[in-house]
Amino acid sequence: MNADVIGLIVALSLVLALVLTVGIGIYLIYRKVHNTVTSYSRLLFGTENPAEGLRKIEMENAGTPKSIASATSLYLPQIMRDFPEFHYDEMKTRAENVLTSYLRSIDAVNASLLTEGTEELRESLGMRIQMLRNRECAEHFQRIHIHRTEISQYRREKGRCSVVMQSSVEYIHYVGQGTKVVSGRKDLKEQARYNVELVYIQDRDTVENLGDSGLGLNCPNCGAPLPGLGAKTCIYCDTPVVEFNIRVWQFCAVKEV
Repeated sequence: MNADVIGLIVALSLVLALVLTVGIGIYLIYRKVHNTVTSYSRLLFGTENPAEGLRKIEMENAGTPKSIASATSLYLPQIMRDFPEFHYDEMKTRAENVLTSYLRSIDAVNASLLTEGTEELRESLGMRIQMLRNRECAEHFQRIHIHRTEISQYRREKGRCSVVMQSSVEYIHYVGQGTKVVSGRKDLKEQARYNVELVYIQDRDTVENLGDSGLGLNCPNCGAPLPGLGAKTCIYCDTPVVEFNIRVWQFCAVKEV
């Protein structure tokens, strides 16, 4: 066997030894990383599979209702002193109906499904639906379920009072564009928290700026804004206007928080 062949064999042996050494090193690093990941996964998730652990947490979060700011016991006695006719259970049911119908209106792209609310709330809902149309998107709220509703705030100002009802809600929520889901999931529940605000205008003499009151008045014929609470006819089309009943609770806002 000549020197060239021997040299070639030696070189190949060195290369194989190097490859084997690198391979063993990579395997040892892999085992170390794998053992570390497995150890942390077992510690954090109770399972050796991180993907399974993350899925477990995702499912737990999807099924755990959001906590809400419950101040009913604090504010309800104050409200009842100020408004003895305030029926809490009825208002809570109405607030939940408004919230549910608000979400269903978005899902159905039909603002008329909103059960009740001020003009301001209806305009806000209409703008949200129009924005989705402009983006050629559809926002879906399905299998809506309200876990709990409580009073979270009560504010009394000159001529105006407001009560904020906070609800813990679950639903299937996703935004689609054509056949594509651009956000959210069709197969996983989502937990959310919403505020629904009621407003009560006490004194028409102290509430002249309807933009500040949370309420709006418009002509039923042409839709033009009316100049004030005492307006009897529209200044643009002369349509008679029925006097607005200012002493009533109305829903003026729905907001996710």
